[in-house]
Amino acid sequence: MSTITWEATSEDDTAKLGSILADAIPPGTVVALNGTLGAGKTRLVKAMADKLGIPAEDVISPTFVIMQRYFGGKTLYHFDVYRIKDDDEFLELGPEEYFDSEGITLLEWADRVVNCLPHDYLRIDIEVLGETARQFTISSVGADLENVPLLVKDAL
Repeated sequence: MSTITWEATSEDDTAKLGSILADAIPPGTVVALNGTLGAGKTRLVKAMADKLGIPAEDVISPTFVIMQRYFGGKTLYHFDVYRIKDDDEFLELGPEEYFDSEGITLLEWADRVVNCLPHDYLRIDIEVLGETARQFTISSVGADLENVPLLVKDAL
């Protein structure tokens, strides 16, 4: 497991991180996004989408529809599992189809379904430090993605 921690002091910094992640994350990766309400999970997804040629204004938190699909330089599958009751309800959605695809699967509130995640995934924890300041902890889980946090660190 490799981990980096980085502090964003502004929304522009968060946008920069999203752009870097869009380049660094390989197709077929599952990304677990964790943080409190308003931490910036959707804002980070918007920044990634923008870098991939997907209009950021098209990206919305899929709280009520559970999943949104966006097509750009890489396909993004954007889940919000906040309203999911348990692992069984999540598994009924057929997440393996997305996990096994060439797209990037982004899961907001991923800690709610951590037992359903694949063996290898990228974990991003977001901590609110101030009005626009955030601390991002990016970790690889499993061996396949160990280089991603290091690629991000080198690009920051």
